[in-house]
Amino acid sequence: ALERSVGTVLLQRTRPVRATEAGGMVLRLARELELLTRDAAAELGREDEVPVLRIAVNADSLVTWALPALVEVSEVAGIQLVREDQDITADLLRSGDVVGAVTSEASAVQGCTVERLGTMTYRPRAAPAFAARWFPDGLAAAALESAPVVVFDEHDTLQHQVLQRYRAVPRRVHVVPASDGFNEAVRLGLGWGMVPDLQVPGWTEADAVVLGDARDHVDVPLYWQQWALRTPTLDAVGSALRRAARTSLVH
Repeated sequence: ALERSVGTVLLQRTRPVRATEAGGMVLRLARELELLTRDAAAELGREDEVPVLRIAVNADSLVTWALPALVEVSEVAGIQLVREDQDITADLLRSGDVVGAVTSEASAVQGCTVERLGTMTYRPRAAPAFAARWFPDGLAAAALESAPVVVFDEHDTLQHQVLQRYRAVPRRVHVVPASDGFNEAVRLGLGWGMVPDLQVPGWTEADAVVLGDARDHVDVPLYWQQWALRTPTLDAVGSALRRAARTSLVH
C-alpha cells in the first residue's frame, strides 16, 4: 500500500528484506518524524514518550572517551549504540540507520552536519618478548612478513597501512573483534597491532613496547556527523560528544 501511494518500489523482496534507495529515503523520513514526535512529547511532559537515538561509534572511541560522554544524556534519551569501524559509520547515516555517527569521513553526508572532533593516534605495539623474537632489528619487511599480526575485523586497515609502507604481506593474521580483547591480545603476545595512545595510559614497557619510529604511527581524524534535523536530545548528544572529544583527542 505504501509503495502504491509513493509510486515506486520501496523494498527488495530478498531474504532478509532490504530497502531500495527510495525505501531508505522513506525510512529515514519516518525515523525523523518519530524523533521529532518523541522529543515534542517529552517536552510536553509525557514521561511515556522517551526519545530513542541510534548512534554509530567506532570501538576504540566507545571504550575510551565516547561512552563516558553519553552518561550525561542517558536520563533524557534512550541510546542505542551501533559499533562499527570509523570508515563505515557514515554509510549508516546515508541509509538512515543512525541519527549520528563518529566517523573518519570529513565531507558531510547529505542531510547532515559535520564537525571535526580531533585525532586518535595509533602506534604499532607488541609484547616485549614478542618484539625481541620477531623484531630484533626493528620494523623491516622480512620481519613484518614473518611476524603474526592482530587485526580487529575485516574493516580494520590500520595494520595494513604500516605493512604497505614496508611493502610487506603477513603470513599469519589473527582477528580479535573486541577493543579490549584486541589490546589484551597484543599485550599477551598473540601478535603485534596498532593500539591507540588513549588505551595505554597505564601500560609500561613490561606490557608492550612501541615498534618502529615516529614515521610508523597512524593518525585517524574523527568527525561528528548528525542529521541536520534539530531536536533537543540530538543536539544534547552532539554537544556531550564534542565536549568529551575536546579533552581526550589530539587537536
